[in-house]
Amino acid sequence: MESYLEHANITVIDVDEAIRFLQTAMPDWKVRADVSSEESDCRRWVHLGTDTTYLAIEDRGATQKGPHEPYVNPGVNHLGFVVKDVDAVSKRLTDAGYSKGISSPDNPHRRRIYFFDNEGNEYEFVEYLTSEIASHNNYSGA
Repeated sequence: MESYLEHANITVIDVDEAIRFLQTAMPDWKVRADVSSEESDCRRWVHLGTDTTYLAIEDRGATQKGPHEPYVNPGVNHLGFVVKDVDAVSKRLTDAGYSKGISSPDNPHRRRIYFFDNEGNEYEFVEYLTSEIASHNNYSGA
């Protein structure tokens, strides 16, 4: 078996808003688990995704975003997701009022868009233009 990323765990201010953003972009993502606890530092956690991959989204009582500045400080800059149609994702997120992130140059192998959620976290959505894996990993003209 080849190794793969099963999940990433993120802490957010508003779990329901995080779910709304992600399901707007990827309507096929479902809530796999939704657990609330008063006996834990984690007030609520949700697993949102597919049968094979997901985001663990946690509410730990934060009321404001931390000091991390993407692309400047160490830490996560964005999470990237493969989607079928970046134009459809862009329309859904734009229509829902989300802000576009950085621009990406044209590439013969992929189309990419970036959007921010309401907490300022950036997400990348990638549409591959071929099923050839070698092309997915071709970064000429990145």
